Amino acid sequence: MGDRAGAGRDWEARRWYSKLAQVPGDPLAGLGRADDRWRRWCQGPRSVPEVVRDRPEPLGAVDWDVVICGGTLGIFVGVALARAGWRVAIVERGALRGREQEWNIARAELRSLLDLNLLEAADLEAAIAREFNPVRVQFSGFEPVWVKNILNLGVSPAKLIASLRQQFLRHGGQLFEQTAVTAVTVHPDGIAIATQPSTGPAIAQGQGATGAYGNEHSQGNGAIANPNPSQVLTSRLAIDAMGHFSPIAQQGRQGRAPDGVCLVVGTCASGFVVNDTADLMVSTTGIADGRQAFWEAFPAGDRDRTTYRFAYCRPTPDAFTLHDLFEDYFQNLSTYQGLEDLDNLIYKRALFGFFPSYRDSPLQPFCDRLLAIGDSSGLQSPLSFGGFGALLRHLPRLVAGLQDALTADCLDRADLAHLLPYQPNLAVTWLFQQAMVVDPSPRDRNGNPDRINQLLGTVFAEMATGGDRVLRPFLQDAVQFGALTETLARITVAHPILTATLLPQLGPIALARWLPHYGALATYSAIAHLTPALRAIAAPLPLSPTQHYHLKQQLANWRYGAGHE
Repeated sequence: MGDRAGAGRDWEARRWYSKLAQVPGDPLAGLGRADDRWRRWCQGPRSVPEVVRDRPEPLGAVDWDVVICGGTLGIFVGVALARAGWRVAIVERGALRGREQEWNIARAELRSLLDLNLLEAADLEAAIAREFNPVRVQFSGFEPVWVKNILNLGVSPAKLIASLRQQFLRHGGQLFEQTAVTAVTVHPDGIAIATQPSTGPAIAQGQGATGAYGNEHSQGNGAIANPNPSQVLTSRLAIDAMGHFSPIAQQGRQGRAPDGVCLVVGTCASGFVVNDTADLMVSTTGIADGRQAFWEAFPAGDRDRTTYRFAYCRPTPDAFTLHDLFEDYFQNLSTYQGLEDLDNLIYKRALFGFFPSYRDSPLQPFCDRLLAIGDSSGLQSPLSFGGFGALLRHLPRLVAGLQDALTADCLDRADLAHLLPYQPNLAVTWLFQQAMVVDPSPRDRNGNPDRINQLLGTVFAEMATGGDRVLRPFLQDAVQFGALTETLARITVAHPILTATLLPQLGPIALARWLPHYGALATYSAIAHLTPALRAIAAPLPLSPTQHYHLKQQLANWRYGAGHE
């Protein structure tokens, strides 16, 4: 990757590098590992180990209904299924604990945890570390757009997952901590998950933060197990919740490079002027060094503030790195936050990672009895970097579908594909991500440095004119046909010159790919309005459990695919 990868640069001599060196947990080592992985991804297709294999002989009796690989997001599904009486085990490479850095989400999205009886209201409120309003979207040269109740809660993952962990054990779930998945074998009547003890850190890949964690003790009927090196867990169904870099998901992707990537760096620090507002997407600069970078910021803890710098790109050999983006971050942070001197900040955590996305998402099951959820599945907008909110939006549908699939024994790959449906409301956002990527060609990199700001500033100004019914679906990763169509019409009429210049920039291939998704969104939207009537028509029909499962999932998929939940 040449100089852009940091070769020939003395990073240690740079001022920002010494700032990160003061952060507990040795984030610089994690940053180096993350960038090494990023450089490997930028070299093109990668060979991946064969973790999942098929075997023709029957497995016989199994110990579990569901084994979930990966507990940070898997615990949400695990608690729901354990409460419903299914035999559930969770395998977690480290200790099942949430990171110290807060997750940002809206209160309405947290509601599913109460609706599914995963937590008591008091436990959920105890996990909310900070609530704030309003939230800003602004692009250089344009007026800010302010919204309320979008990503306006800071939720403590440590407290939230600790509460869910207790509920999981109380309802009979079994937890295998410090345990790595080494192989998965699919049989005609079950699935076997081979495990071995792991001594690796319980930190998600790419995160540089560490924190103290109180020990949890088993309560109720569940148990915490320490498996033998050769222990094999047998189940009817296995769920991969190990994230973007899951070896199972990578095998399913066949090592293919992602179509788009979001690189993110940031810190959580004290010393800022107290500010109870947040930034969802803000730019203070134009295109520079082959990227258009954006800011995101949230109040955290009592008086801290988390600030992120992120940019979209494609994994090419000359792509910028996390080191590059951190240098950009520290060079522009004082201007962005109105600070006289960064030395007054006390950095508590460093945050960084890269988040791949694929056009052919979500990842379809590539064998029977194995399903991906969360980041492993890619069932989220390519504009997002983090699967917590996406998982909660789909959690009611996913939990209900899993229970129906287990009840009807609909566990082959075709049946499970109904739980990872095509979502046109997410697919249409690929065009927006592509519009924010700086093409490696000299023409694009040396062209108008403000072109992306002008595009986004115009789009959001027109959406704001349409009010919350137009603006909110886009910001909540639930794009709807009516709101999208109104926005496109407003831009075409009010800004014909911008439209004329945008089309050549995107290119005919991108538009040709996008139009079928836009048409599908229109179709799904029309059908979604008919789902109550379709349910009433289907209710008296003598359907088998398998037919009932297929019909129920299709009706739900039309609604979710249209941006309705």
